[in-house]
Amino acid sequence: MQRRQAFKYELKPTGEQQRNLRRYAGSCRFVYNKALALQQANHAAGEKFIGYVAMAAKLPVWKREAGQAWLKDSPSQALQHALKDLDKAYQNFFAKRADFPRFKRKGNGDRFRYPDPKQIKLDPANNRLFLPKLGWIRYRNSREVLGELRNVTVSGKGGKWFVSIQTQREVEQPTPTATTSIGIDLGIARFATFSDGSYIAPLNSFKTTQAKLAKYQRRMAHKQKFSNNWKKAKARVQKLHAQIAHTRRDFLHKATTTLSQNHAVVFVEDLQVRNMSQSAAGTVENPGKNVAAKSGLNKAILDQGWGEFRRQLDYKTAWKGGMLFAVPPQYTSQTCPGCGHVSADNRQSQAVFACVECGYENNADVVGAINVKERGHRLLACGDGALRLSMKQELAEVSQLSS
Repeated sequence: MQRRQAFKYELKPTGEQQRNLRRYAGSCRFVYNKALALQQANHAAGEKFIGYVAMAAKLPVWKREAGQAWLKDSPSQALQHALKDLDKAYQNFFAKRADFPRFKRKGNGDRFRYPDPKQIKLDPANNRLFLPKLGWIRYRNSREVLGELRNVTVSGKGGKWFVSIQTQREVEQPTPTATTSIGIDLGIARFATFSDGSYIAPLNSFKTTQAKLAKYQRRMAHKQKFSNNWKKAKARVQKLHAQIAHTRRDFLHKATTTLSQNHAVVFVEDLQVRNMSQSAAGTVENPGKNVAAKSGLNKAILDQGWGEFRRQLDYKTAWKGGMLFAVPPQYTSQTCPGCGHVSADNRQSQAVFACVECGYENNADVVGAINVKERGHRLLACGDGALRLSMKQELAEVSQLSS
């Protein structure tokens, strides 16, 4: 089977290379924003959407325009790929997979890509990489690059620059060494509770650093904007944001690696994190209720990284020869594993489950994980489509009874 994998390293550029990295990222950002503005103006005029090919044809014209000759200094394929990124953003928007594309800001998501592997040279023995118009650039060689090189993405974050090398290689079809299955209930008080009764405590990387971040942000707000002291304060804020993200990602990688190694089949809830973390502020005409409490809940949900947890678990179980299944999450914490009785009264508190029908008692998160696993096994036994249809009917009946 073909496996695509990315290997990410920290770059160690010289002063001149750092300046060029910022220039190239700025050029790609400029092209992206210019194309987005053109698309918006074109839509306002009632014209059809401009596809990538037609938009890429405008790139040489932009390079010849007065005051934009500096675009010629940047790698042409990187500029073209910025237009591909915009086209992909629009396609995701049309398919309702993402919000409408937004203009990019300096210092937020600075990146550019070299899509042609023929232009790239890798010299791991000397810890260096050759990139067009950058030359040989050193990197921290922490592990071996496996497979045939496909493309390279350069990104900047927190004052540092990184390179992500995507490769492709042929591997044998993996067979799982584990034979067990497990259900997972994700939460806030407990990050992940398992059907065997064990759980993982939450990390809360943002919550534990929030006070320090607020202090740095206040210092930045008191500085004259764009002054040298303001730039230093901004760099400290960016560094702390990067630390929060790296800590969370490391925590998720360790958790998902352990799960994929120890279980052949993993069942998780099919949570819609975007819907769960929507603001409750409402509008001026219809203001929301309990806005402060919902805001705190939204922060806690996003601090857990449930979406990234599922993404990592998906590809890691596949690499180990296992399977990941997402099951409907409705009423998992209100259904009794003993008798199957469904009632909101079963969930007596956030952590306590006590069935009003048969008296079964357990931790509510453990009950949710047990029900997730049970639904997952039914999904495997009955078939995905048939089971989801029957579950949809069952949940509709339960909803009618509850109302």
